[in-house]
Amino acid sequence: MNVEKNANSISVDVKSSYLEQESDPSKERYLFAYTITIKNDSNASARLLSRYWKITGGDGHEQEVEGDGVVGQHPYLTPEQEFTYTSAAMLDTPVGMMQGHYKMVNDDGERFEVTIPPFTLAVPKTLH
Repeated sequence: MNVEKNANSISVDVKSSYLEQESDPSKERYLFAYTITIKNDSNASARLLSRYWKITGGDGHEQEVEGDGVVGQHPYLTPEQEFTYTSAAMLDTPVGMMQGHYKMVNDDGERFEVTIPPFTLAVPKTLH
């Protein structure tokens, strides 16, 4: 679990897990699920517009991913509301890391970024 509270009072909580049945280490395919909860701790509503990810494998190889919304949605969060979703990432190493940000807009039209804290993707018992 990795929670970060941003200056604009949007918090991001991340949990990741290894999907052993979907992975194939002999082909350097390691699939990880991650579940993210975004909570609006402010007094103003906001909509998530887009996401940006930097995915780093254990070998240092980096991928950047940008896209519209999350899991096909643009959640609108009123004060104290949460939105939780699960997605996945494929690595070619048993250990990696993800980090990024969301672009959001509040009801006044002010756009801002919400940091997604770095989190580890690791096959169990790979790290101490």
